[in-house]
Amino acid sequence: MRIIGTIPHPSLKISVFKMDGRISVKFENAGFEQTFKLGEDDRYSDLEAVQRWVDAPLIESVLERMTDMHRSRLAADSRLFSHATDPEFEEIL
Repeated sequence: MRIIGTIPHPSLKISVFKMDGRISVKFENAGFEQTFKLGEDDRYSDLEAVQRWVDAPLIESVLERMTDMHRSRLAADSRLFSHATDPEFEEIL
């Protein structure tokens, strides 16, 4: 797999990869990533076509999904590390 380019964005790192004719687009922020595998479709044959595909509505949905991923992470952490498992401190009188 080789990177064929990036797409600038203020809060996401967007990388475009190509391997054996297949295109993948990876969106990353500090804690999460999403990858769209576009396959061997002639419509996405070059970086310019993928840049047109990555439009504002797609980026908005990616950001919403990352927010949801963050919520899922916090909920899982909360279930595993609930307050019931916090160490109890001895009572000082």
